[in-house]
Amino acid sequence: MRAGLLVLGALLHSVAAHATVFELREDGGGIFGAVERVTTRYEDTLIELARRYSLGYEELTRVNPGVDPWLPGEGTQVLIPGQRVLPPGPREGIVVNLPEHRLYFYAKPAKGQKPTVMTFPVSVGKMDWSTPMGLTRIADKRKDPTWTPPESVRKEHAARGEPPLPAVVPAGPENPLGAYAMRLAIPGGAYLIHGTNNPDAVGMAVTHGCLRMYPEDVEKLFNAVSVGTPVALINEPIKISKSEGEVWLEVHPPVNSEGQRAEADLEAFELRLDELLGASEVAINWDVALETLRQSSGIPVLIGLELLPEESVPEEPAGDPPADPVTPVGPVAR
Repeated sequence: MRAGLLVLGALLHSVAAHATVFELREDGGGIFGAVERVTTRYEDTLIELARRYSLGYEELTRVNPGVDPWLPGEGTQVLIPGQRVLPPGPREGIVVNLPEHRLYFYAKPAKGQKPTVMTFPVSVGKMDWSTPMGLTRIADKRKDPTWTPPESVRKEHAARGEPPLPAVVPAGPENPLGAYAMRLAIPGGAYLIHGTNNPDAVGMAVTHGCLRMYPEDVEKLFNAVSVGTPVALINEPIKISKSEGEVWLEVHPPVNSEGQRAEADLEAFELRLDELLGASEVAINWDVALETLRQSSGIPVLIGLELLPEESVPEEPAGDPPADPVTPVGPVAR
């Protein structure tokens, strides 16, 4: 199958728009989901569509340039970026990839069941309040949590001339943690995965280091994880997968140490590609790969094909330009 879209069997196209749980591929390939287009109704906004399709706001607006996020209008075609490459690393516990503002949860399958991944958009730390990276775990779970604003947040509110925060915000609609919170075992701060009373901002870099989720998404995750679940917080703007002989590249806008968008790292891409392919012989379309790195749209792009052992790449006649932009390589040069 060309894109390797083995997602919940034959019901893929009817449910993919709202799906948050996907079966992992039996061949180990790390690509799943589907990119599709929807036609807006008059009352739609991109913020509402993002939540409906379990996307972050920036994730959706980035791939729909020129579409008014508040008034897209009746009959506007909107691209839904629902296809993904899994992040690198072990497929266990929770993995949060900060550049793509997305969380993955690999549940331990019951006997006789296939392994799955749950994936949700998250808000991450804003500039000067970055979400820490590294390995940790779920240390505590709370339903209907209260919120005790830390002194640093109080000072920030005061500096903006806003009314002082209460000592404790009780559970309820005014609580910014929402109805569910999971504390991470990170020393030196109260870092949480939690819901929100402001779902419009999910998928942005707007928090004080916590990971903020849609109310319906955090409820699913809360009910699926247990205390002690490992959590990996990673910074991987470049993701690559090889599935059924196809090489897929997904790139998100890298963010530098100051929280500003940076250029994709070509050297990091070549290293990751080299590690993925090993001794495999592949044909890589470098023009497409470089353009994918430049755009950093977050949509997976097919950039290469694995060559079968019996296949050979015909040589071009001397002096003639290549007839195809696909560049044969194999194995990838180190």
